[in-house]
Amino acid sequence: MSILTYNGGAMVAMKGDKCVSIAADRRFGVQAQTVDTSVDKIFHMGNYLFVGFPGLHTDAQTVSGKVRLRKNLYELKEDRIIRPQVFSSMLSQMLYEKRFGPFFVEPIIAGLEPGTYNPYVCSMDLIGCPNKPQDFIVGGTASGQLYGMCESLWEPNLTPEDLFETTSQALVNAFDRDALSGWGAVIYMIEPKKVTIRSIKTRMD
Repeated sequence: MSILTYNGGAMVAMKGDKCVSIAADRRFGVQAQTVDTSVDKIFHMGNYLFVGFPGLHTDAQTVSGKVRLRKNLYELKEDRIIRPQVFSSMLSQMLYEKRFGPFFVEPIIAGLEPGTYNPYVCSMDLIGCPNKPQDFIVGGTASGQLYGMCESLWEPNLTPEDLFETTSQALVNAFDRDALSGWGAVIYMIEPKKVTIRSIKTRMD
């Protein structure tokens, strides 16, 4: 078993029309054993910026703290809010610095560009190589199922409500077929004037 799948989990981020979503399941496990069912895997980094960390949960907590420190120092020095693209470059550089003894996380970043409110999603491998698609990003042990569901359901220029429905249906149907993720989900809907957090109940077995 890969160390990246040791704790399980599933995560997805999707672009819409001037909105973006990021969602993750709530399960924390040790291989097939469920330890907790209310774990937050997505971290708030700014007004319109969130990052999730599929992979080893202890490394996710470490990396989130380190990158938050760097983000705060950047904003103090530059006297401006960090843009999602700058944040992803910062995180990529931080992961690459540790390439010979990497953190076992594969980050997913979702946010809106300040001013234009263009949606931005990005993922990385454990040494920081970025991937910036025009539609959606998936991660975690349910990646295979998520790809199939997202390819089937996603459409360009989705409204916030349609984006929420697409994200939730893709995530729930994917991790229903994955033993290492599940136990409910949390979805962050990022829009120009608000961020909506919704919890979803799913199968509890």
